Amino acid sequence: MTLPAKLQTAFAQGQGLKIISGLTNFDRDRVAAVVRAADQGGATCLDIAADADLVRLAKSLTDLPICVSAVEAAAFVAPVAAGADLIEIGNFDAFYAQGIRFEADEVLALTHQTRALLPHITLSVTVPHILTLDAQVQLAEDLVAAGADIIQTEGGTSSAPIHPGTLGLIEKAAPTLAAAREISRAVSVPVLCASGLSDVTAPLAIAAGAAGIGVGSAVNKLNDELAMVAVVRSLVEALATVRRLATIR
Repeated sequence: MTLPAKLQTAFAQGQGLKIISGLTNFDRDRVAAVVRAADQGGATCLDIAADADLVRLAKSLTDLPICVSAVEAAAFVAPVAAGADLIEIGNFDAFYAQGIRFEADEVLALTHQTRALLPHITLSVTVPHILTLDAQVQLAEDLVAAGADIIQTEGGTSSAPIHPGTLGLIEKAAPTLAAAREISRAVSVPVLCASGLSDVTAPLAIAAGAAGIGVGSAVNKLNDELAMVAVVRSLVEALATVRRLATIR
């Protein structure tokens, strides 16, 4: 499957930035604020809940590629018909607090179902961080074989930083950074490192082998749209430092 051109270029340069409004966020005003912030801040793409009306709303506000997230294959059909550019099985973080787990066999089965239902859409799949690192790598390989075009990591909700400031931000990102490093060495498709990242750890994700990053709560939990834009811009600048350093070398 060919990635949307904007994404393909960004991933090739290690500059991908997906801003996530939330798998369970169906509030039109909140979603619109995140969309505008991602657009104005310079993000590469958006990830919104799998809802056709939200897709149409997002399309009216930006020309960024729109990804929709869900954990049921059928939930993707209407949003894709409404114009979604790619789909994401995952953003499982929204369910862990409810005690809901997603095991490897469930995620793989859902990937097969989704690919059979929508054979031509670009498909991203999250590897659950509740699996051991070896199991995450194995699942990633199986997902690619099943038709996944992008693999996304997670882990921010499982970390418990004990230090403030920069050290704490690195501690929070450690699980998803570790997954990105191991998975990116095992699969040939782009790996998107997501969950628990910040402008401090964004460059570390690219150094670990990710083609881009996904950021949600650092943006979507803010109540001020200007603050959202500022966070997105800080992430864009953090990713740009990696490119500049590579050029210097």
